[in-house]
Amino acid sequence: MEYKVKDMSLADEGHKLIQWAEEHMPVLMDIKKDFEKEKPLAGMTISCCLHVTKETAVLVKALEAGGAMVALAGSNPLSTNDAVAAALAEDGIHIYAWRENHDDYYWCVNRVADYRPSVTMDDGGDLVTMFHTKRRELLKGVIAGTEETTTGVTRQRAMASQGELEYPVIAVNDAMTKHFFDNRYGTGQSTIDGILRATSVLLAGKNFVIAGYGWCGRGLAMRARGMGANVTVCEIDEIRALEAVMDGFRVMPIGEAAKMGDIFVTVTGNKHVIDKNAIDLMKNGAIIANSGHFDNEIDVPYVEKVAVKSEKVRDNVIKYCMNDGRKLYVLAEGRLVNLAAAEGHPSEVMDMSFANQALAARWILENGKNLEKRVYSVPEDIDKEIARRKLSAMDIRIDTLTEEQRKYLHGWKEGT
Repeated sequence: MEYKVKDMSLADEGHKLIQWAEEHMPVLMDIKKDFEKEKPLAGMTISCCLHVTKETAVLVKALEAGGAMVALAGSNPLSTNDAVAAALAEDGIHIYAWRENHDDYYWCVNRVADYRPSVTMDDGGDLVTMFHTKRRELLKGVIAGTEETTTGVTRQRAMASQGELEYPVIAVNDAMTKHFFDNRYGTGQSTIDGILRATSVLLAGKNFVIAGYGWCGRGLAMRARGMGANVTVCEIDEIRALEAVMDGFRVMPIGEAAKMGDIFVTVTGNKHVIDKNAIDLMKNGAIIANSGHFDNEIDVPYVEKVAVKSEKVRDNVIKYCMNDGRKLYVLAEGRLVNLAAAEGHPSEVMDMSFANQALAARWILENGKNLEKRVYSVPEDIDKEIARRKLSAMDIRIDTLTEEQRKYLHGWKEGT
């Protein structure tokens, strides 16, 4: 099979969504024009495990314009937009993705591995993990990979530190033009969007508890406060906890926050951040959501175990009637609420994230043979090139150093 999607009749709708994204992703479209002329990815096979959104479609088309053969699977069972998947299939992309269950998801990931890629492009690390476990015979052909998100980079750094990483990985997530903007402004806005689409609750006056104050947590806290919520942050890192306090948020352990929270969101990349102890303390009517990559940040199996009844009350909302009479509401099965219940990050911010992916793929082809088996940062010149292109697209100009200023910064003799 060259592709497998849910419903090809959705292709027209998907094309309209992709066109909307293209009109709001000027940097990536500019890179695509360069790729069409230069064909820097000629001969490269790229297997991707990425959220199948309208923005991802723009990336895939840019990679293809650069000469690459692309195979795409979704990177989360509930994050695929079926209309976009149909449109990509109609355009000849080797796509295996639909809003699927757990077993279907891994079938799709395994299928894109079959294309024996020279480059892997991951969001969360499942494709890299598959290559290092069940499909080790494919490792020899891989030059390098790229990783889109914090969770995946964390996993791959662990692999490298243990001597288990068999090919280099470029941490796209760590590019300044990615995590400063995508993680903060993208996750902040899209998580609020997902919660509101799923529940339609009023945020003003609610006690909004955020587990994790990394870039995603910072952005979410900013947006929740902007909607009038009373924001509490739970952290394990002393510096981040202190930063949250200085930013004006309450900080306390999850065990304390559980007793007073109305809405809970995890954005940590860790397991069982909201565990059974916190769940047992939550008040009646609490809403629980996750915006970290995997669905294990919330101990949903425990909720299911102790509930006497569960019922789907809205799209992406399951009401659990607990054995003590409380009602708890879990959004999007504990999976990424911003993608499962909404459309993911706005196109404007994914413009920079996916520009990093495209230029990292080109950099791999140029430099891959000289790379060690470890996790690399995106080269600074790529990061700055993307920032320059984004500013230009926004019609924003900035100052440049004068020769006098440049000499001053590189000297040391001139003082007070």
